[in-house]
Amino acid sequence: MDVETKCRNDTSLQCYEESSGPLAVIVIPSVLALSTVLVVALIFCSLYKNKQRAHRMSSPFAIGQQNVTLTAASVSTPKVQQVLNSWEIPQECVLEGLEFWQAGRYGPICKGLLKRGDGSSSAVVVKSLRDGPNQPEAKEFVERLLFHATVCKHQNVVQMLHCQTRRPPMYLVLDDYMPGNLLHFLWTLRNRNSDTDTDPLQIFSERSVFLVAKQVAAGLDYLMSEHRLVHGDVAARNILIGPGLSARVSGLGEAFGGRRTDSAFRQRASEVPLKWQAPERIIMQLNIDRSDVWSFGILLYEMITLGSPPYPELEPLSVLPKLQGSYRMKRPANCGGSLYDLMKYCWMWSFKDRPTFSAIIKLLDSSLDLTALKPLHVPEVMDILVYNKKAGLIS
Repeated sequence: MDVETKCRNDTSLQCYEESSGPLAVIVIPSVLALSTVLVVALIFCSLYKNKQRAHRMSSPFAIGQQNVTLTAASVSTPKVQQVLNSWEIPQECVLEGLEFWQAGRYGPICKGLLKRGDGSSSAVVVKSLRDGPNQPEAKEFVERLLFHATVCKHQNVVQMLHCQTRRPPMYLVLDDYMPGNLLHFLWTLRNRNSDTDTDPLQIFSERSVFLVAKQVAAGLDYLMSEHRLVHGDVAARNILIGPGLSARVSGLGEAFGGRRTDSAFRQRASEVPLKWQAPERIIMQLNIDRSDVWSFGILLYEMITLGSPPYPELEPLSVLPKLQGSYRMKRPANCGGSLYDLMKYCWMWSFKDRPTFSAIIKLLDSSLDLTALKPLHVPEVMDILVYNKKAGLIS
């Protein structure tokens, strides 16, 4: 009896072990594998969400408290339209006398008049998108509209007036500040008789250089302090001059492109003339606010010389080796000591040693009373072809 029972117990135990062994071999590794897959999936999901969150933080424009993220099909989304509604050109406004001015990245750029319902009118620049909203550039064009709507809110930055996105053609309307381009304005001041020219706008002295420079510095300081934007192409050709020597920073293409990392924008950045670029930008492709400060020093040279090209005695490719050897441009004629000291301060080799734009504004203010009031005079008329070659704008 005992032996038989023992055998039955042993048999029962043996059957349990034989039936549970293979099941454990199958189930336990499966559970572990499934757990591993779930953990990996959760990790990838978390990484994807973080990437999307980072993209939303870098790509959208914050207008008020609302973020707008553009996708390929979002040119006319409610969020975009909500932002741009206040900028849409009113029905009572009419664009008249549009004339082609130059070819732009997205389409033709024209100049004309904006006539308003109250009878007033003003000169404008109209940048349009070629062939309507279905082109690949449409998303980027709308991004630029949002960029201008966000950034152009300072008196020393180019002013956006209106846009049109609800129907083709899509376009951007900018205020055409008159007389306009600072470089061309400086050229008109050359070889003029200061004894017979009574137009206050044509009286451009060293003090005028300080007054214009202060406004430009204020615009650039605003771009950096409020929007963390590096202009990237500070030069007289990208400054607008208006009534009473008021100045506005324009040419924001580099600042807009600086938010992007694709090859097209890197190529565009490489097209900025070498003679205006800071050493760290030429060597390391490093573009920071103090790089703009270096270029601002070049702008000061342009203004005090009434639009002369920088480093006129050097070929563009020889500028960097000379700078590495501590070479700096000599003090121009009609340039006071305080202005030249500021230029050299902007041209410190280490960007850490250069002043900020807020500091530059204070320096300009403190030296304003020491500046000369005599109109600047340069006898040579500017030959544009010679200028382009010396400035490195053409090979």
